[in-house]
Amino acid sequence: MDETIAVVMAAGKGTRMKSSKSKLVHKIYGKELVKRVVETAQKAGVHEIIAVVGYLKEQVMDVLKDTVTYVEQKEMLGTGHAIMQVIPNLKGRKGRILILNGDVPIIRTETLKNLLNESIEKKQYATILTAIYDNPKGYGRIIRDELGNVKEIVEEKDASEKQKQIQEINAGIYCFDIEELILALEKLTPNNAQGEYYLTDVIKIMNEKGLKTGAVVVEDNTEILGVNDREQLQMLTEVLKVRINKEHLKNGVTIEDINNTYIYDDVEIGMDTVIHPNTIIKEGVKIGENCEIGPNAYIREECNLANNVKVGSFVEIKKADIGEKTKVPHLSYMGDCKIGKGTNIGCGAITCNYDGTLKSKTIIGDNAFVGSNVNFVAPVNIGDNTFVAAGSTITEDVAADSLAIARERQTNKEGWKRRL
Repeated sequence: MDETIAVVMAAGKGTRMKSSKSKLVHKIYGKELVKRVVETAQKAGVHEIIAVVGYLKEQVMDVLKDTVTYVEQKEMLGTGHAIMQVIPNLKGRKGRILILNGDVPIIRTETLKNLLNESIEKKQYATILTAIYDNPKGYGRIIRDELGNVKEIVEEKDASEKQKQIQEINAGIYCFDIEELILALEKLTPNNAQGEYYLTDVIKIMNEKGLKTGAVVVEDNTEILGVNDREQLQMLTEVLKVRINKEHLKNGVTIEDINNTYIYDDVEIGMDTVIHPNTIIKEGVKIGENCEIGPNAYIREECNLANNVKVGSFVEIKKADIGEKTKVPHLSYMGDCKIGKGTNIGCGAITCNYDGTLKSKTIIGDNAFVGSNVNFVAPVNIGDNTFVAAGSTITEDVAADSLAIARERQTNKEGWKRRL
């Protein structure tokens, strides 16, 4: 049966990051570079992923764990040499193999699917992802024949002056027929200016054999940008942030300032919700329709907000289910909690969810009114239609339709200051 396999090259040193960590485990928008690449490949329908590791391999393996198969490249002898290490894992298998770079983290799932589909539909043995650059310096050039077919890829250091004028460049992402890739790899030699085994030479080898090869031009050049230093990491973080925000705009969400709103991966936001500036919404959060979030709100993991919820300024929410039309207007922390419908949480209210050892849950019912500066010492259950007086520290359950007051009686000592 034909398979789709992906190889993620993750053996490089990344010395320009100036870090004690592998470049590949640095995070972009909360997720490691190499993990982003692996997850994108999985979403594209890949059956198995092989990671080629080398420098600081333990760090990469600690991030990816058992989601991939590992192969080690002990010597850095080029991209072709890296893929040669995978040959024992490929022999006897049929189908297609995607070659990806662990430091190119914002490639889209749709782009990889297009590459795979092009390879399958046009029966190509090699399909290259390419891009058009106004200034292609430093990149391998795509050499086509008079009919537009891809003949070979020439690296910058080996290119003639005429070839250097070509603006179509190699993005370093490929789809190959597994069986023919193995045969081509066995013919690679390091006869080039770098003395390395170039994976790009596989294209020429396949063409000389009369095998059909092709290319897909990427629509958005930012997808193929790699991370070599901190400046590039920051730049790609900005690109990813704006890309995610624009997707939410298309889906009917109002984001007042896309450059100063931070919405992570796999967040669901309903139509007509408004997100104010300097709001952070972490991965996997679900927000309903007609909500208002921020400014300066921090909505962390495992949160579900129903329709018409308001989360105001300087509010942090974590592992919370918040019911329809409930308001958490400002300066509050609601963690490990469930809040019903139509409830109002006053300024400065917090759930005391951690006792130093265990996390516990606070449950607040429907149509409750919580005054300012209230502390809920979890675990505690607050019933429907309750009123909790400002300044209370609640340590016991409160029955429905009750008023809860838990504060020390005020004492005024006249003349105390003068005596002191």
